[in-house]
Amino acid sequence: MQIIGVMGPGEQATVSDQQVAYDLGYQIAQTGWVLLTGGRNTGVMDAASRGAKAAGGLTIGILPTHDRRNMSDAVDLAIVTDLGNARNNINVLSSDVVIACGMGVGTTSEIALAIKAGKPVILLNTSLEFQQFFRHLSHQSVFVAESVTAAISIVQQQLNSDWQK
Repeated sequence: MQIIGVMGPGEQATVSDQQVAYDLGYQIAQTGWVLLTGGRNTGVMDAASRGAKAAGGLTIGILPTHDRRNMSDAVDLAIVTDLGNARNNINVLSSDVVIACGMGVGTTSEIALAIKAGKPVILLNTSLEFQQFFRHLSHQSVFVAESVTAAISIVQQQLNSDWQK
């Protein structure tokens, strides 16, 4: 079972971030992969989870708090951590591939943790400046996708690559 992490801003997510995240969650579920997000009922986390549920997929939410109070209704399996931002490392290490949809401070930390862990990272709906910065840190594991379809294709390539074996 392949777990695809979708990371992105919560309250600061743009309408575009949320639409792309919904489409991404939908495509992840249609492909048969499990979706992992930060689990909250806001922004990219909620939109991706709702998209995956609309396609009949399984969703995991790694919650930063000690309860499920702000959990997305579209999360099937909640992991309650009470770790705050430290849960970002759990998000990354539990994902086979990380897709960053939009950008925020928490998303930036998750991308950095993924690079450090040697996980493939796909940047989607991000600015050229962020793309250049993260690609400079790791040309080997950071990829840029111009669309949800391109991101899914890169995930498939990475899941079939030697690093997974």
